[in-house]
Amino acid sequence: MNRVINYQIDEENDGKTIARFLTDRQYSRQCLIRLKKTTDGILLNDEWAYVKAVLHTGDELKIQVQEEEDDNILPTVLPFPIIYEDEDLVVVDKPAGMPIHPSLKHYEHTLANAFAWYYQERGSKPVFRCINRLDRDTSGLTMIAKNYVSGAILYQEMMDRMIHREYLAVVEGADIEESGTVTLPIGRKNDSIIERVIDFEHGETAVTHYRVIKRMTDTTLLSLHLDTGRTHQIRVHMCAIGHPLVGDFLYNPGNHRMNRQALHSYRLSFTHPINGNIMEFTAPIPNDMKVIIE
Repeated sequence: MNRVINYQIDEENDGKTIARFLTDRQYSRQCLIRLKKTTDGILLNDEWAYVKAVLHTGDELKIQVQEEEDDNILPTVLPFPIIYEDEDLVVVDKPAGMPIHPSLKHYEHTLANAFAWYYQERGSKPVFRCINRLDRDTSGLTMIAKNYVSGAILYQEMMDRMIHREYLAVVEGADIEESGTVTLPIGRKNDSIIERVIDFEHGETAVTHYRVIKRMTDTTLLSLHLDTGRTHQIRVHMCAIGHPLVGDFLYNPGNHRMNRQALHSYRLSFTHPINGNIMEFTAPIPNDMKVIIE
């Protein structure tokens, strides 16, 4: 899937080199290397140019992103509910029960397989680059970059904590404080490749903020956002403060109100990697969580 990106140089960027101009727009070093190796990857006023070339007001800079097609993921007919799509990214409302990437146990039933099918039907085979990964049984908004430039920029946004995510969760108990912040380090549980635990000695810093939206008889609907993105962070932190997620088979075994943890990626906001616009999306609460809330 090839992508042509056009920039009109204004007075603010007069005198910058192409490399500086693109670096200011979060193009990574690897992106610049790939563009330099691409035939006509960088054109200045329709002429091939070095990244050291100097830009002037009124110049037209054209970036041509070319990628080989990806045949490594098996296209599979699966739900792929698109919330938003353009040339650089797609935002999807991922169903619960769908893993993000193929694995030995889930080779054909992942979001990557659905992505491959969707674009194969449209005559292309882009590389699958998921930016904000969700657990298999967590529903809601996730974003996929459609080329290596948008992927690199969005990944850097994620590292710089510029991609904001709000989750909705139903937790056990109606006596949780109105709002709070959980700051407890998370590490891998010994002898488990899946389960995480609070680990003050070897764990990584993890910060979760929450506030109450609605209290039910013996459960509570929370809004949560994260300063960090550790595996199972919300699930581990809520369990640690005595309010595990409803339906969480791993951290709240024996609870059968739901067939999966009551966790939904509700809101996603970020800066568009190419045009700089502020993007914000929401996904409605799925029916299995609605039943518990109502």
